[in-house]
Order: sequence, then structure tokens, then C-alpha cells
Amino acid sequence: MVSILARFQPANLTTELYEDVNRRLDDAGLNPPDGRELHVCFGEEGQLRVSEVWESREKMDAFGEKLMPILGEAGVEFDKPPEVMPVVRVERP
Repeated sequence: MVSILARFQPANLTTELYEDVNRRLDDAGLNPPDGRELHVCFGEEGQLRVSEVWESREKMDAFGEKLMPILGEAGVEFDKPPEVMPVVRVERP
């Protein structure tokens, strides 16, 4: 099985929205999701980005089915799909 990297570029992600989504995921018992190996939120306020490494596309897609309604309820908007690519190597200290 090949891990994948997904890069998400929401149109309007702020720290407040990001924290709200994480609170909703925690409340629903969905955080951390099965198969997610790494999660990073970064960037400028109002234009935050998220990159994740997943064990497989299937596990990412399964979580996405639960995540997308929560993102919609929180008001996170997307103007393009995530960029998804295979991972060649992950190094950890």
C-alpha cells in the first residue's frame, strides 16, 4: 500500500474556522481519523492551507465523507479539489 499526500487549499480558512472544525471533529469522536499519518495546518491568516499524509486514498476518502458535512456546517469553502499524489518517502527525526 502506498501512502498519499493531500494538499488542501480552502478559499477562506482562518484560525477560528480551523479550531471550530477541530472542536466539531473532537466532539464527534472523529479526531484523529483512522489512517492519517501526519496533519499540518500552515500559512497566512484567512488563507490557511492543510497538508496531510494518509495511509491510503481509501482511508482519506472514507474520512472525507464524514468531514465534508462538518466543513460545510462550519462555513469552510473550497474553490478547487485537493491535490493528491503518492508519497515516495517520509523521514522522521
